Amino acid sequence: MPDRGKLTFIIGGARSGKSAHAETLATALPPPWAYVATAQTYDDEMRERIAVHRSRRGEGWSTIDAPLDLAEALEALPDDRPVLVDCLTLWLTNHMLADHDVEAECRRLADVLSRPRGPWFVVSNEVGQGIVPDNALARRFRDDAGRLNQRVAAVADTVLLMVAGLPLKVK
Repeated sequence: MPDRGKLTFIIGGARSGKSAHAETLATALPPPWAYVATAQTYDDEMRERIAVHRSRRGEGWSTIDAPLDLAEALEALPDDRPVLVDCLTLWLTNHMLADHDVEAECRRLADVLSRPRGPWFVVSNEVGQGIVPDNALARRFRDDAGRLNQRVAAVADTVLLMVAGLPLKVK
C-alpha cells in the first residue's frame, strides 16, 4: 500500500480494470478521497461511461472536473488526501483537440506528479501495443500518450499494469 506522498501509476488497456483497481487502492485509505476527472461529455455514450464510474463511488468522494487544468487542480488539493486521477489519455485528448502545446502541458503535469502531497493514484491507457494507426492524428496521439506514460512512470513510486482485471507490479 502506498504511503503518504507516493504516486501509484496504473496503466493498462481498455476495460482492463484500471479505474476499479485504483478506486480499491484509494478507498483502502481513510476518507475523504478526491476523484479528479478528465472526461468531457461530448455524447450520450460518454455520459453513460461517466455515470457508471460515478455509481461505483459512494460517500467520502469529492469530484473535481479537470479536463484541461489537471496540474492546477492537483496543486490546489489539500495535503495528505488520497487522490485518484482518471485518466491521463482523456486529458491528453482534450489538449490535442484544443490544439494546445501538448509537450508543455505534459512537462508541467509530470512536474506536479513528481511531488505528490499524499497518496496519489493516476490512471492511463496503454495504447501502443496494437496496430499502427492509419491516420496522422491517431499516430500522433499514440506517440504522445506513450511519451506521457513514460514520463509519469519515471516519477512514480509504483507502476501497476492491469491485465484482465489483475494488477501486475512493474515498478
